[in-house]
Amino acid sequence: MVSNFHLPPVGFGPGSQPEEQEELGYMQLPEGMRTYESHLPEVEDSSAVAPALKLLSDIAAACEAVAAGGMVSFDLTGLDAQNRALIAETMGQGEVAMKIRGIPALMVQESVFAGVWNVAGAGVDRIEVANVPAESLSRAFEPFRAAQGASHPRPEGVVNAPALLAELLDKSASYAGGEPHVINLSLLPHTEQDLVWLDETVGEGAVTILSRGYGNCRITATALPHVWRVQFFNSMDALILDTFEVTTMPEVALAAREDLEDSAGRIREVLEAIR
Repeated sequence: MVSNFHLPPVGFGPGSQPEEQEELGYMQLPEGMRTYESHLPEVEDSSAVAPALKLLSDIAAACEAVAAGGMVSFDLTGLDAQNRALIAETMGQGEVAMKIRGIPALMVQESVFAGVWNVAGAGVDRIEVANVPAESLSRAFEPFRAAQGASHPRPEGVVNAPALLAELLDKSASYAGGEPHVINLSLLPHTEQDLVWLDETVGEGAVTILSRGYGNCRITATALPHVWRVQFFNSMDALILDTFEVTTMPEVALAAREDLEDSAGRIREVLEAIR
């Protein structure tokens, strides 16, 4: 009797082929997000640091008030070394740092409490409670490197940059608040010469911001009002998103209302632990 069953041909089916050893290569994604970690300073005699504790209480109250809008500033120059050290230890270092050029030049470091900023410079030592420090807005577009404008000579290889510049100039002149206008260079065709020419024509303002969350975000004010260059890098320092934003301040640098409310509660938790 002839059977209807036939063996499958050799060389087909699962396990019949040698395993591939080559691994697929994926772009390294951002990792290692910085998150809040409580830190409780060691205080042997709380009465000796009463001014610092009073200041921390005032900062917590300011966080709640500023969550609804505005800004509150606290001058630290009157604190003695012990009280100033306690404030510095409690504040720590958060995700966002800023360099503000001008007179005086300022270094800004967000504390571990979002929306609470340490501002330092020649004759300046203060804490600002705000969604963003005031002078990062008022000085942002003061030219550090002047904008060359549309008449800047175009070398060979400049193709699409003039159209992008025209769009930026138009949106810069007409911006009156509201939703940001974003030009995503990562999705648009351009040459290396386009990027160089565009950088020269928009110039550079007075403010540079580094935000460290997933990877790094570098934000640079241009010399055009309301125009910012926003670049995201992964943990391998590879550029993964390159944009221009026409806005008051890119959202990634801002402390939100919820952040400020949360900071108020966290500061009070530290105070309770110290006392």
